[in-house]
Amino acid sequence: MKEAILPSRPPGSISLRRALTRNRGALVAAVVLAILLLIVDWVGAGPLTYFDVSFLSSGGATSALAAIGQTIVVLSGGFDLSAGAVISLVNVVLASSMDPMAPTASVALWSLAGIGVGMAVGAFNGFFIAVLRMQPIVVTLSTMFILQGVTLLVMDKPGGFVAPDLGAFYLGDAIEGWLPMPLVVIGVVLLLWLWLKGTRFGTALYAVGSDADSAAAVGVNVMLTQFLVYVIAGGCYGLAGVFISAQTGSGDPLVGNPLLLSMFAAVVVGGTRLGGGQGGPVGTVFGAYILMLVVNILLVLNVSAYYATIAEGTILIMAVLAGSISQGSVLAVQLRAARARLAAWRAGMLPSQLDMVDHRLRIATPERAGNAAASRPAFHIRHAEALRYALPAYICLLVIVVVTQFWLGRAILNPGYWNSLLVLSSFLAVLALGQGTVILTGGLDLSVPWTIGISGIILAGMVNGSDAALVYALPMVLLMAVAIGFANGVGIVFLGISPIVMTLAMNGILQGFSLLYSQGTPAGFSSPMLRWFMTGRVAGATPVVLFLIVFVTAAVLLLSRTPFGRRVYGIGNGVRAAQLSGVPVEKTLILVYMLSAACSAIVGIMLTGFSGQASLGMGDEYLLPSIAVVVVGGALITGGRGHYLGMLGGVLLLTALQMLLAGTTLPYATRAILYGLVVLGAVMALRERHVN
Repeated sequence: MKEAILPSRPPGSISLRRALTRNRGALVAAVVLAILLLIVDWVGAGPLTYFDVSFLSSGGATSALAAIGQTIVVLSGGFDLSAGAVISLVNVVLASSMDPMAPTASVALWSLAGIGVGMAVGAFNGFFIAVLRMQPIVVTLSTMFILQGVTLLVMDKPGGFVAPDLGAFYLGDAIEGWLPMPLVVIGVVLLLWLWLKGTRFGTALYAVGSDADSAAAVGVNVMLTQFLVYVIAGGCYGLAGVFISAQTGSGDPLVGNPLLLSMFAAVVVGGTRLGGGQGGPVGTVFGAYILMLVVNILLVLNVSAYYATIAEGTILIMAVLAGSISQGSVLAVQLRAARARLAAWRAGMLPSQLDMVDHRLRIATPERAGNAAASRPAFHIRHAEALRYALPAYICLLVIVVVTQFWLGRAILNPGYWNSLLVLSSFLAVLALGQGTVILTGGLDLSVPWTIGISGIILAGMVNGSDAALVYALPMVLLMAVAIGFANGVGIVFLGISPIVMTLAMNGILQGFSLLYSQGTPAGFSSPMLRWFMTGRVAGATPVVLFLIVFVTAAVLLLSRTPFGRRVYGIGNGVRAAQLSGVPVEKTLILVYMLSAACSAIVGIMLTGFSGQASLGMGDEYLLPSIAVVVVGGALITGGRGHYLGMLGGVLLLTALQMLLAGTTLPYATRAILYGLVVLGAVMALRERHVN
């Protein structure tokens, strides 16, 4: 009997198939980009011309160059939240350093200067992340605020001068009438990437992104690879800063801030997998131009520009979902689990449908009860870990108060000082509960700024000076916030989206809705009662101080004395272990993000009462402090460790430090730098020590 001989596939077809599978994301992005170009050609006033192509290429180049750097970081398994701040810093450095009286400027020299600044920042990030093994999110977030402060010290308002030579070079034609220079610049960067990808570093980069421990086991120098990743990414951000300087011809300390959301969206749309190990900058470039074309199409169709961040946030979420659709994805697993629960419910086999009552008779004798009470450890032993990590914040607070007494006077024995300290601390004390609970589970909530903003804007618009309107305005704002938190939780738990990506996208969506609701100019103002609550006096104390005492008591009880609090700590110490222990992980995580959003809404309400009105961006300055107070209070940024009283100590410490600095001649920018340094120092001092 003859054996059947199966035809073998040619080796070339196998390698081609693997290449197509490996680059599927980039190919899909290229097809989508081509379709969008056809739509632009269709909705435009006429067919696309070379001028249109040149204009579009320059419009998306900054985002594309920056997103290339972000892609390299993501491929290594990290995140870089400082990218936009690097672009702003490079922009103001160039604009403040160029001589308006000089006839010409060296394009090569200033380009290298911008790239050098970016690489220096990347080396700073790389040192803390690769050498000291700190979390990329915390390091780059701290760096973002440090750079924002440094940028404001260099240039506190738009201005300066960028030589026209840069604009003529970067925005001109490589081949007149045929090839725009922005595409050449991007092409050169991509060619350098393709060369780098073929080196040992490129192989190590993908290996580290796939599994750092396995890469280290086979001899990959993980520390050097991660360090070089951030240096190279910083160079890309620096080049993006040079390009945007050439576009604007001047400096703006905030020019790079709006690019962060679009940067991550471009990375995901281009097919790079969050978590590392798969994808590349080629698809990212397509993703950056896809986002730009979507915004341009909206503008051509006379859709408000306020929809831009909504579109970017939505595209980011949809792209993450599209890239994770598989049998093993979180969404697929959740759907299968839901079907299994439905079948069990129909069969009456759910635990809640069974008789789970323990019918055994248990009688506790007085002797046993007494022995149990006698054997209970002392307070300082039971809470040794919490005291160890929380006490440093209170000791530093005491030092700051003493320094304030000697420097400014009237602090220690002055009731007004303590009242002001508690009033100013109330905002962060409320945020510490929400953000702290999220951090205890191992997550991070980046939607805090615009949850605060939209809550204050909507409240002021509804109340508009009426105390009676508070009766329905307050519940509606809180319900809206709970819905925001629910959406965050569902996206993270059931759709499998990273907390960083989900909350960052939600922050952009909320920003767009805030702009749409207010049309760029928030209306209305606080009611007299809310204003009195935040600034009035009762027996020498501001009413919000009494609220703060009640809130702190409730927060401590919530996290230390309730099943919800125990579940939060259980999830932070290990999701799988918590699941096996019977903790309802999905339900608890959703409640955690709902709590965080509700706390942000309360802060938005309080800020509206404190200032008398709401404003755009009123929550922007609270993102890093909300994380800083949690970390300074002894909580572990990766979850599972921390106590609310320690977080409260961090709140009081940073607020007292802020009050001390406010009494000096130091500029506001110094506060942002100080916050970033304090967080880095706290994380470095309180991080877990790993024994190799």
